[in-house]
Amino acid sequence: MSDSRTQDEAAIKAVLAASYRAWEAGDADGMVADYTADATAVMTGSLRDSRDVIRRSMALGFEGPLKGSSTRNRQLSIRFLGRDGAIVVSESGILFAGESEVPDARKVNATWVLEKRDDRWLIAAYHNSPVVAPGN
Repeated sequence: MSDSRTQDEAAIKAVLAASYRAWEAGDADGMVADYTADATAVMTGSLRDSRDVIRRSMALGFEGPLKGSSTRNRQLSIRFLGRDGAIVVSESGILFAGESEVPDARKVNATWVLEKRDDRWLIAAYHNSPVVAPGN
């Protein structure tokens, strides 16, 4: 891997780590700080179609059902699309207050699409799907 790709990979990992830390802090603004304005998030039953919508949704979650939660994330792969695009695939899950492990039923495979703008990697899209399909 070239030095620039190594630096890009490290920068992408740092963007995701910052988002995870902001989640753990219950900080919706911090969580979306590295999202593009037109970012999308697709999760079962919902489409959030801008950074502002994602931020509002997370703020409500952090005030309610996600209060005190964190996430567990394991990067499965990263691949670059040209010079300014990357896809990260991870296995993730929400860890609620008092839990030490994420139950299998709450684990998701997540796809992160990142775009490099003005030498800065930003999250342009996020999608997740259950690791274990319902009924399996």
